[in-house]
Amino acid sequence: MNSHEVIKKSVGDLGVKSVAADLGLSTSLVYKWCQPSNTPEASGADNPLDRLARLYTLTQDAGPIAWLCQKADGYFVPNSPLQKIDAIPLLHMTRRIVREFSDLLDVLTESIENDGVIDLIEADNIRIEWEQMKSSAESFVAACEKGLYAES
Repeated sequence: MNSHEVIKKSVGDLGVKSVAADLGLSTSLVYKWCQPSNTPEASGADNPLDRLARLYTLTQDAGPIAWLCQKADGYFVPNSPLQKIDAIPLLHMTRRIVREFSDLLDVLTESIENDGVIDLIEADNIRIEWEQMKSSAESFVAACEKGLYAES
């Protein structure tokens, strides 16, 4: 989905006029955000998503993206780089995901067995293990979707 389509869908329920008023912007600008802007003949304007993507491209700093994910009550989890993999590393990857899940369970178990509660430091450790496991699993699925596991 293109950024202008995401913006158009997002403002659809409230309406462009309402969103523009709440943001202190002209309705014409918000309408332009909902139109393509990536070709010379396009009438749209670069929207906040385009600008955020460009900021990331320029800086390679995912901090603003992570911040936005937190504002949406979520977390940013980067994918590992994809590479062509044969059947043996495929088994290694699945074992890695299972191992990371086991590490997560170990951290959870230690936190609970320690004193029956999970304090903030233990919660941070759980978050770290969870993010590592999600990243590995997402990389595995993305590699499968792109057909990067070669036939042996």
